[in-house]
Amino acid sequence: MKILYKLTAFIFIASLFFACETDEDKMYNLDYMKAPSNISAIFDVTQDNTGLVSITPNAEGAQSYVIDFGDGADTEEYKVGEAIEHIFSEGVYNVSITAVGITGLETDFTQELNVTFKAPENVEVTIANDNVNPRIVSVTAKADYATVFEIYWGDAVDEEPTMAMPEEAVTHTYEEPGDYDLKVIAKSAGAATTEYTETVNVPAASDPITLPVNFESFTVNYAFADFGGVTSSVVDNPDASGNNTSDKVGHSAKPASAETWGGSVMTLGSPINFADKTFKVKVWSPKTGAIVKLKVENLDNGDINHEVDATTTVANEWEELSFDFSGIDTNNEYQKVVLFFDFGNMGEDSNYYFDDIKLVTESAAGTGIEGIWSVASEAGSIGVGPGLGDTSWWTIDDAGVAERACFFDDTYIFGADGSFSNVLGGETWVEGWQGGSDACGAPVAPHNGSNQATYTHDTGAGTVTISGLGAYLGIPKAVNGSELASPDDAAQSITYDVELSEGNTVMTVDIFIGGEAWWRFKLVKVGEVSSSPLAGSWSVASEAGAIGVGPGMGDTSWWAIDDAGVAERACFFDDTYVFGADGSFSNVLGGDTWVEGWQGGSDACGAPVAPHDGSNQATYTYDEDAGTITLNGLGAYLGIPKAVNGSELASPDDAAQSVTYDVTLSEGNTVMTVDIFIGGEAWWRFKLVKN
Repeated sequence: MKILYKLTAFIFIASLFFACETDEDKMYNLDYMKAPSNISAIFDVTQDNTGLVSITPNAEGAQSYVIDFGDGADTEEYKVGEAIEHIFSEGVYNVSITAVGITGLETDFTQELNVTFKAPENVEVTIANDNVNPRIVSVTAKADYATVFEIYWGDAVDEEPTMAMPEEAVTHTYEEPGDYDLKVIAKSAGAATTEYTETVNVPAASDPITLPVNFESFTVNYAFADFGGVTSSVVDNPDASGNNTSDKVGHSAKPASAETWGGSVMTLGSPINFADKTFKVKVWSPKTGAIVKLKVENLDNGDINHEVDATTTVANEWEELSFDFSGIDTNNEYQKVVLFFDFGNMGEDSNYYFDDIKLVTESAAGTGIEGIWSVASEAGSIGVGPGLGDTSWWTIDDAGVAERACFFDDTYIFGADGSFSNVLGGETWVEGWQGGSDACGAPVAPHNGSNQATYTHDTGAGTVTISGLGAYLGIPKAVNGSELASPDDAAQSITYDVELSEGNTVMTVDIFIGGEAWWRFKLVKVGEVSSSPLAGSWSVASEAGAIGVGPGMGDTSWWAIDDAGVAERACFFDDTYVFGADGSFSNVLGGDTWVEGWQGGSDACGAPVAPHDGSNQATYTYDEDAGTITLNGLGAYLGIPKAVNGSELASPDDAAQSVTYDVTLSEGNTVMTVDIFIGGEAWWRFKLVKN
């Protein structure tokens, strides 16, 4: 029992001993734990110029890491094994890493990080002279790793560069022709750059001067030979108003020292064709009553010449003067055009301006034939027989008139300016010799009104001569001395015997076709002509950049047609848009045009798809002040059919009844710039030229 008592006492005393261990005793045991050691870091810098760096720290005894990236960014704490990524700009950084142990003990470590960006690689630069004005040069550049480009055009001292984004087209207009060292500097996000240099040739204008002269071409060398103290040059139009809003005009300065006979000579590229014998010249004079002398001379012999005077009737505004050259000896050749302003008077420090020098058929106006005509929709209005006025072989009857309704709505337009147009609409009568089946069908070129034409009405001889490939009166196969067997045989000129009657509202037309055969047609006047500058046949210019779309009016940066596209779409570029002097409008597309997927085509040439095939009657309204054209008629369009106000068509069934375009006429009303807003920020632009 005594032994048991002693054992119990021992256990109790031992318990008390161990129960008295303190927290301080425990901490004493952890004093052997150390702070993290052997710290290192791996920096993995991506090679794509993004500045992305992967950081992998390592240390013995670390539970987490606190990273100071050294670029001003906030410090961040990461667990062991957690991915660490950070984006740096190019530069050298001291990256501080604090390794934190399980006890909270820390060890600091700093390592230098050098972030460098690669210089741009695979630089591609496209340089092109503008098709219309070769002094305008465009540059487009791209390169791997490039963020921006500096472009130095090479024509100025201490030049400030033009900045461009990758694949952005920028342009520059050179003042003078010559060779220029154009430099493109490709810049990345870093300091390294890559340079590209190319010599750009800006050609001097070298094309010869030809009539008509409008001074708008950048490739024609409008060289003047001055004499008598007068100097002439091409300048910006100082008064773009009235009947002359063109950009460029001729300028003759006649200082006080100039002679009474001072003037300037333009030498043409070839002798003048005097088929038309009236010169028209737009003139701006500082005074009324100034004599303007227009003289033509032989290229080599100045004694062979002819001159005509006209007198200014207004001051400080544009007017058009006429010079009647009907008395010229056309057996001689004339290749020089000489202009004298205020002829007969000494110079008075005056400036004269001139533009749109052209030859026209003045005699056409005022003869009673100007107007809009159709073959009379009645039996007997067409016939053929063995003599003038004899239609005993065949004449149309009432059934034929009804069957040929597509023919009797064709119009023949005689403009007051001597212009002539066949306006046939979407269909006319097409015969076997044209590849048709003696039925209504699409007009066949060149007898489809697509070519420019003029007329001369000789009231004394009782004749009308129509000049222009495929232009005709009545039926196209009847030409002087024969009937055509193929459209390829179309005549350049046809002369008809004509007689006007019933107050110039009825025209009897006869033509001898050979043997004893004569055709006769009865035409009736159905309308008067207007003086709209649109009147005539237009086509989209067959050149790169003539069609395009982009995020703003005039901006075609999203897409513009290139040379390959022009070649591929030849069937589109021969389409014509015919503005009649009577306010009528026609899309004349021929047998094929460009047909897109929304029309059921395959983005290729194909048969025109209704209603965008010119088959519906249409009219136009031109608001010169607003600069707009409105086409009225289902499916009538300018440029491309899918572009309508506020949208693009998804189906031919959605065709518009009316479309309004913004238009600008230039270059003597021979170029039409057409814009249309299709919604969002998108605009289409088309460049049309008068045929």
